[in-house]
Amino acid sequence: MATVGKVIKCKAAVAWEAGKPLSIEEVEVAPPQAMEVRVKILYTALCHTDVYFWEAKGQTPVFPRILGHEAGGIVESVGEGVTELAPGDHVLPVFTGECKECAHCKSEESNMCDLLRINVDRGVMIGDGQSRFTINGKPIFHFVGTSTFSEYTVIHVGCLAKINPEAPLDKVCILSCGISTGLGATLNVAKPKKGQTVAIFGLGAVGLAAMEGARLSGASRIIGVDLNPAKFEQAKKFGCTDFVNPKDHSKPVHEVLIEMTNGGVDRAVECTGNINAMISCFECVHDGWGVAVLVGVPTKDDVFKTHPMNFLNEKTLKGTFFGNYKPRTDLPNVVEMYMKKELELEKFITHSVPFSEINTAFDLMLKGESLRCIMRME
Repeated sequence: MATVGKVIKCKAAVAWEAGKPLSIEEVEVAPPQAMEVRVKILYTALCHTDVYFWEAKGQTPVFPRILGHEAGGIVESVGEGVTELAPGDHVLPVFTGECKECAHCKSEESNMCDLLRINVDRGVMIGDGQSRFTINGKPIFHFVGTSTFSEYTVIHVGCLAKINPEAPLDKVCILSCGISTGLGATLNVAKPKKGQTVAIFGLGAVGLAAMEGARLSGASRIIGVDLNPAKFEQAKKFGCTDFVNPKDHSKPVHEVLIEMTNGGVDRAVECTGNINAMISCFECVHDGWGVAVLVGVPTKDDVFKTHPMNFLNEKTLKGTFFGNYKPRTDLPNVVEMYMKKELELEKFITHSVPFSEINTAFDLMLKGESLRCIMRME
């Protein structure tokens, strides 16, 4: 290809400072170095995590930066040492990686790669500590190793999942982060049996993906817990049978759920990041066999408090990271679930706009109107 080994000039949405509208700029994208891949992004989605770090409330502000981490694209060129991918391959970038060599990657029980685990503060490539993006020679920082709000981006090979080239990238791109996180939290960690009851705390995109996992598992009753009653109608599309708004009850929500289910739900998945929801999620499961899974990220000062008798009564509490999926090994199989029509992704895609209108996507998410907005590169 004519671009191999050369700097590519392309359009990217640059966040120059916290909370200010993104600006479409012409950026220079350097060729990939050792163990890196340059990818042509065809579709990118907006995840709430992008908004969170764009607002930079309570985090280390890293600007100017190219955000974005849910996307689908095609390999343009590969750097030295890359053997698993070749130009033309269809890939999903992932914010966490799989080096396949560390203790975590070799373990069947973990997906938390020592080398490529998410680092939200790092704005450069891990190989040489440099950015591959520049504007007029000045570096623009990366975001979680992906930076998909650019027509071309450079990513470590361990953070790219090679997928079926027949899979529509405008649909499967949303498997790069939130949907896989929620889905895997249920299927891989909570593991409800057919006919069991499942409670999902938080009915955003991740919670609805967890609910989709409960539906696929054959749960007999799926209870959605959220403070916004308007979310119930949408949740019905994902198998929600009951809705509980904690504000409607004078007693703690875990007591409400225990009464509704004659002793507690069999499985519960928390997708809010709210510490009280996390505690309620654990305390609402049935003694003897109940399993609660925490997905949401709490604030740094939060403390999880519950009585030790909950553990002695054989309730189980688990956590999960990216739904326990290993990106390179497992994501291709999740894509195949969609291709076999086992997994419905269209329900999550509420909006679609051209990449040039990326700030519209941010507005929709800030207003709570979108689950996923897909942006197509022009």
